[in-house]
Amino acid sequence: MPRTAYVNGAYVPHSEAAIHVEDRGFQFADGVYEVCEVRHGVIVDLSRHLDRLDRSLSELRISWPMSRAALIHIIREVLRRNRVSNGLFYLQVTRGVARRDHVFPAKGTPPSIVVTAKRTDAAAIARKNAVGIAAITVPENRWDRVDIKTVGLLPNVLARQRAKELGAQEAIFVDADGMVKEGAATNVWIVDGEGMLRTRPAEHGILRGITRTTLMDVAKPLGLTIEERAFSVEEMLGAREVFVTAATSICFPVVSIDGKTIGNGHPGSIAQNIREAFFDVAEKTAI
Repeated sequence: MPRTAYVNGAYVPHSEAAIHVEDRGFQFADGVYEVCEVRHGVIVDLSRHLDRLDRSLSELRISWPMSRAALIHIIREVLRRNRVSNGLFYLQVTRGVARRDHVFPAKGTPPSIVVTAKRTDAAAIARKNAVGIAAITVPENRWDRVDIKTVGLLPNVLARQRAKELGAQEAIFVDADGMVKEGAATNVWIVDGEGMLRTRPAEHGILRGITRTTLMDVAKPLGLTIEERAFSVEEMLGAREVFVTAATSICFPVVSIDGKTIGNGHPGSIAQNIREAFFDVAEKTAI
């Protein structure tokens, strides 16, 4: 079935979807985005994703392209037109189209917006969860405001490519002090010998992942304790479990890092329990 995209007020065939050559997202990475999972016909954690979109736009001083209610209507329509009941939607908002100049365009320049949707391979995700994934560590080389979900992802792209070339599925950024920050597209968690979960505080230096936030709600009824504290590569390598979280994968166990085995080399029970309980706690919005 041909896919459909929403671009600046129109639903168009995905194969013909286009933006202007002087769109600031294209020329300056001057924009933000969100990715949200769709599972069994419902959108997962939509409110939190749109709250984060609002924060990202505010931090970059980009106006909303429309009301929140109108955007939700468009998201639902794109999902319906693409017949996505299990998959994801992607939305991107940029500062708009203007003659190329580093300073902001004239007041009143409308933001650009794109919304797309696609199905995902649930079986492939299940296979990764069953065997776990490999990761590598890379030096932190991104800008200071990674707490904003911008489309400026070149360091992440290069890190993920390096991981692929080394036979891994994720790259984990490490700061100059040897402390773990986050994955190229994920937040990183460890489980210590006593079963406590640890993840780096999200006040600065990492993105406050939506799945990360919901996981904290999931942990409570499971009787798990979470400590938001920075941890070193050495602590990570010695952890009982390591896993990464993201909207499109929820909770992937990491069984090796830089070629070193984590725990017993198999996915751990805590990551599995979190994954199984996640959708009972997450917000679910009907399409």
